[in-house]
Amino acid sequence: MKLDPSLHKTLLQLATTLRTQNANSAPKTTPEQEAVDKAVAELSRNRDAASAAQMAVDDMENEILRIQSDERKLRRRKKDGQDALGAETDEERRRDLNHDVYTAKSRIADLMSELQEAHNEIHALRNNRDLAQSRVKDTERKVADARAAAEAAAAATPEGEDPAVVIAHLEEKLPSEALAEFHAQRLENGVGAALFNGRSCSGCAMVLPATGISDIRNTPKDEVPQCPECGSYLITDIS
Repeated sequence: MKLDPSLHKTLLQLATTLRTQNANSAPKTTPEQEAVDKAVAELSRNRDAASAAQMAVDDMENEILRIQSDERKLRRRKKDGQDALGAETDEERRRDLNHDVYTAKSRIADLMSELQEAHNEIHALRNNRDLAQSRVKDTERKVADARAAAEAAAAATPEGEDPAVVIAHLEEKLPSEALAEFHAQRLENGVGAALFNGRSCSGCAMVLPATGISDIRNTPKDEVPQCPECGSYLITDIS
């Protein structure tokens, strides 16, 4: 490649800027955004836990209502049986009524025991629900704080010069023929041009053989030598 020595550094800058632009093209997650994502995930988990805790409370409340309903029915059944006993004179019928009243009393006692256990359990379930809901509120504040911090960090980050503008400016400085050769080489190896440090090519990081180093050093000043390993145009002087 023929190129005025004063433009060798420009060619290297162009190659470096293009590589940097490609490296930065993938979106990067900032620490602040990572904190937001972590807080949002925690909030989702806490909301699920709070929902499950509320469902447990609802189920137990329904169970208490069922027990209370059954108890009321049994107490009516017991009363009806006792009232019937007062008027019944048939011994066999009285025996059946007494058994029914006894069964109702026994079942009422069982239900009262179940009801006491249910009340004890729902107290613990409500405490668990309240704790879960408190965690949700705490995490919602954490998410809000994390998002505010991410927005503040984004606002405080200075925006550098647009790489596309820098690239266009550098390309304007280079002759069209040299630019075409550079882009053709860049399409081939993804580098195009690289710095030669006296022993190796920074494009492929290969230490060059003595003959290759000699050829590079003996290249005329108005030409840009190529790496014998990867083909990148080598800039030997950036002073």
